[in-house]
Amino acid sequence: MKKIYLGLLAVCTMLLTSCHFTENIYINEDGSGKVSFDMDGSELMSMMGDEMASDEEDVAIDSIVSFKEIFDAERDSISKLSAEEQNKIKALESFNMHMLMNSKDKKMKFNMFADFNNANELQDMFKAMNTAGKMDKSQRSQAGGAGNPLASLGSDGSTKTQYSYKGNKFTRTVKVLDKEKVDSLYQNLGQAKMMFASSNYTLKYHFPKKIKSVSLENAVISEDGKSFTAEINFMEYIKNPEILNVEVELEK
Repeated sequence: MKKIYLGLLAVCTMLLTSCHFTENIYINEDGSGKVSFDMDGSELMSMMGDEMASDEEDVAIDSIVSFKEIFDAERDSISKLSAEEQNKIKALESFNMHMLMNSKDKKMKFNMFADFNNANELQDMFKAMNTAGKMDKSQRSQAGGAGNPLASLGSDGSTKTQYSYKGNKFTRTVKVLDKEKVDSLYQNLGQAKMMFASSNYTLKYHFPKKIKSVSLENAVISEDGKSFTAEINFMEYIKNPEILNVEVELEK
């Protein structure tokens, strides 16, 4: 359990340095599918690998964690939280996380993944990630408090992310509900702006049919025509979350 919480702490800590985020969605013919959110924070491990060692031993984790199992183990503590916080945690029950951390090899990668029955079930992945990163209450003030400028990204009511897959059309829509909060987040990044300048946010979406059109100008369609990749600088995404809104039309 100690290693699990170390990994969850690292999820939130990764938001404080240069790392790369990839949002993967795989959709089947019936609308079901898989979603995964990959975070590569190897640069962070290179910077603080020695600090993350425990008892003078190298940190080495390569495991899959079930959030449902964690919640079952922490049921008493979770029951003391507000109804709102409990609902946020419950939304993660279907997720698993693959944690790969190795201080010796300077590697740190996380992959949160889940199955879904309908694209409408998909949620804001930053909201899910931040909820996961706050699971260790003893480290909350260090990893998820005021020191982390992105701790509330996707979970503070400033934006709302929705997904839809109907017929031959798929959409990912982020709506800015409170522009002042979004602007404040961007303005208060401080030194993190320099670190995030080299970070990217990537969409990789896979469909059961060939793509007829993608609304994103920088989208690159695969050779088989059934998937696309679109990448943007992370700072641009923070400044304007709607920049990765996308509509995909598939062939009939």
